[in-house]
Amino acid sequence: MDHWPAKSKWNDMNYLRRVAGFRTVPVEVGKNYLCPEWKQELITFSEFLERIRSNDSTSVETTYLAQHQLFDQIQELQQDIVIPDYCFTGGGEIRSLNAWFGPAGTVTPLHHDPHHNILAQVVGKKYVRLYSASLSDELHPHSETMLSNSSQVDLDNIDKKEFPNILDLEFQDCILEEGEMLYIPPKWWHYVRSLTTSFSVSFWWSDAEKLDD
Repeated sequence: MDHWPAKSKWNDMNYLRRVAGFRTVPVEVGKNYLCPEWKQELITFSEFLERIRSNDSTSVETTYLAQHQLFDQIQELQQDIVIPDYCFTGGGEIRSLNAWFGPAGTVTPLHHDPHHNILAQVVGKKYVRLYSASLSDELHPHSETMLSNSSQVDLDNIDKKEFPNILDLEFQDCILEEGEMLYIPPKWWHYVRSLTTSFSVSFWWSDAEKLDD
């Protein structure tokens, strides 16, 4: 993505504030969406940038702009990125472009998605862990329908008594560095943690035969 304008522009908080600061965006507050104290808020993008800047303060809860279609909302930012050619593999079509923007320490718990996914790391770096779709049963999905794509296993604090076999499961992991992209196949389980202030874009697309799904 070296040719993306975002590669240089999005590291500049003043630029982001100028093009998007007055817009209202939905953010997640708390450790992650599986925690009981987790909540959502609507704040201005400027306020969100200020929370990122203040994240080292113990008085500020972790705030994450997660899986938001920011580029439908703010055309200036959409012009800073380019849909990777990979996303047209299989003759399918783009399903959604989502922004993931937050401070170090934001976590997306272990889950899977229904579509092909290119995760593009524009600013900062993230740790990513992947488990094959064939391991779904061993990863103990939640029984509730809305959370059935999320694992009950907290990889940040594994309960070895409740999930004794988790440590034996094969996985792949990496640190996704600034300027790199990672392909995540449909139904593959993935856990993501920001190691620095991080701005990522996920491109979801479907196969041609699934366009009617």
